[in-house]
Amino acid sequence: MKFLKLFGRLKSVVIGMVHVGALPGTPRSSLPLTQITDKACHEAEIYKDAGVDGLIVENMHDLPYTVYVGPEITAAMAVISAAVKHTCPRLPLGIQILCSANQQAVAVALAAGLDFIRVEGFVFSHVADEGMINACAGDLLRYRKQIGAQRVQIFADIKKKHSAHALTADVSISETAKAAELFLADGIVLTGTATGMQADPKELKGESCHTKVGQQPVNHFLD
Repeated sequence: MKFLKLFGRLKSVVIGMVHVGALPGTPRSSLPLTQITDKACHEAEIYKDAGVDGLIVENMHDLPYTVYVGPEITAAMAVISAAVKHTCPRLPLGIQILCSANQQAVAVALAAGLDFIRVEGFVFSHVADEGMINACAGDLLRYRKQIGAQRVQIFADIKKKHSAHALTADVSISETAKAAELFLADGIVLTGTATGMQADPKELKGESCHTKVGQQPVNHFLD
């Protein structure tokens, strides 16, 4: 199992989120890239010292999010991610670039030596607060292959938070998870309806019975 190989265990794995400051060109940006990078590395060090098992670098403060991420964001995230990798060379590291900039995230992961990306909109469509998000699995995995980034794992959000899922109201969590597995996701991410809201244990248990996520790690979560 790739997850086990990456993190060394299945039970109680904690992945910290490094929330990068607002990047140059975004409405709330106020700091130079060097200072943003230093703060991200400091945050990563705090997580490392606290004993987390891995990290995800995310441009959370680039509000409001857009589905058209410019090259300046990709370049900045590559610089920051490489610096975090240098700060925490032994931790598994991932990246998410909001909103739904999944091909850009794969490119950054390859350039910075990261291990995985978190993907929104991998299978099925949904309506997010930044607009319509359509499935990207086919294009994303072809792009990963084309640039030689097959070692970069794909952790796919299903029924993503902060989103409306009326379009797929007849598709269950379990069916969505099975679709992500069929479309070659390396892992799935199940959250609550918003940041800070925990996932429903019943939903987590239900989807696990139908995918390679497996019942064993889910039982650890439920216990």
